[in-house]
Amino acid sequence: MNNIEFRKKVIGCWLGKAAGGTLGQPYEGTEGPLSLSFYDPVPTDMIPNDDLDLQVLWACVMDKMAQPRVDRQIFADAWLSHVNFPCDEYGVAIRNLRNGIRPPYSGSYDNFFVRGLGAAIRSELWACLAPGNPQLAAAYACEDACVDHDGEGMYAEMFFAALESQAFVESSIPELIKTGLSVIPENIRLSKAIRDTCEWWHHLKNWTAVREKILALYGSDNFTDVIMNIPFTILGLLAGNGDFSKAVCIAANCGQDVDCTAASAGAIMGIINPDCIGEAWLRPIGRKLILNEGIVGIKPPETLDGFTDMIIALKDRLPVFSKADSLPEPDWNKHKIQAEIKLFKGWLAMDENKSRPTFDGQWEPVEFPGHICRMPASKVPPDSIMLIRYKFKLEAKSTVRVMCNSSSNIRVWVDGLYAFGRECGRMLPSFHRLPINQSKDMELSAGIHELVVGLHPNKNEQEMLWVAGIGGIADCQWIPRAFLK
Repeated sequence: MNNIEFRKKVIGCWLGKAAGGTLGQPYEGTEGPLSLSFYDPVPTDMIPNDDLDLQVLWACVMDKMAQPRVDRQIFADAWLSHVNFPCDEYGVAIRNLRNGIRPPYSGSYDNFFVRGLGAAIRSELWACLAPGNPQLAAAYACEDACVDHDGEGMYAEMFFAALESQAFVESSIPELIKTGLSVIPENIRLSKAIRDTCEWWHHLKNWTAVREKILALYGSDNFTDVIMNIPFTILGLLAGNGDFSKAVCIAANCGQDVDCTAASAGAIMGIINPDCIGEAWLRPIGRKLILNEGIVGIKPPETLDGFTDMIIALKDRLPVFSKADSLPEPDWNKHKIQAEIKLFKGWLAMDENKSRPTFDGQWEPVEFPGHICRMPASKVPPDSIMLIRYKFKLEAKSTVRVMCNSSSNIRVWVDGLYAFGRECGRMLPSFHRLPINQSKDMELSAGIHELVVGLHPNKNEQEMLWVAGIGGIADCQWIPRAFLK
């Protein structure tokens, strides 16, 4: 692969990424199946997407270094200085970093969204910096992903990075999938979901039938879950059979994290064969590099061509990779959350005045490892509710978002007044997209406040799960250390 061919593949990667992301962006989170065959609506520029934003940020940060290197601690500092995204694992990582928890623990600690797609969608940079070297690309991806992910969320980025790296020198989709699988554990659910998808496609040759099987076995309430979405991208690539339009549209038409699955499919197709992206796909999006306002404090290249030139130059400046030394494990006692619990005999009526718990009397001290809390359902008799009382502190008078998201039946009181509640439902504890009746925006004074959560397990629930937190209204970010000593 000569320099001209390499550059063509890198720009093909970003054009394919932009086309797929722009196709899917209007339908992000849609359950599907969809019936897209082209942009709808047809854009006049590429739509900005965090799929590309963070990769541009990492490249710009490294490009400014006298001696650039791929290092999780550099990325952690960049998160704090340049990223305002509140979404899911991004917001948790920012909270953890602000609380002094560094990678890899910033990605693994108290993170409900460790299996989110936020790392897998930024894998292409590492492939472009390590073309034809899947092991190195996967190692780069690990340094990136561990800041805000763990487990399968981290392995998802490593899988894509290795696959995309090999795509610079190999065009067979089945062989590329094998390469991606070679860098992640064989026995995890993500690996099994990818292998199952390949097997189902081989036998059925019907993408809607395979999609149904993926959802039946690997579906999730969280539309960004990698175990469900990575197979959708793989399905698009297999069913597309070298046709860019089919690949990105089938990935998108599977639904769920539509912009991400289509963007990844488009990037891979663009690396394999840049010429497969037809002019009809390219003309509406142009070649301008457009970022979200959530990325701050950098001056990126103005075009995808300029971004490509930056990456090619950066590749030649990177030293031989050596994994960063591990930091000592944090003192987790500093990050535990104190609370009190007691049983109240009564039921959580929709009108809280019909069965309002009394908050006086004896409470038992309890300590939780973080905001994600669990309790055996057997601790709550059929005629009772479990009350959990927290204290939280605000440094100044603020309008805040009080959150408590639970899969159990839940009622919440703030400073003794009923705030919100619902019957059992799904878990999505992220301030920017909470399920209904799982939060309330409140103006509260500076000082100490009381949050009381009442829980009763739903039918057949073995474990009650809930996440409580206090967030900002304007930025939807966690307020650091609100519950901590």
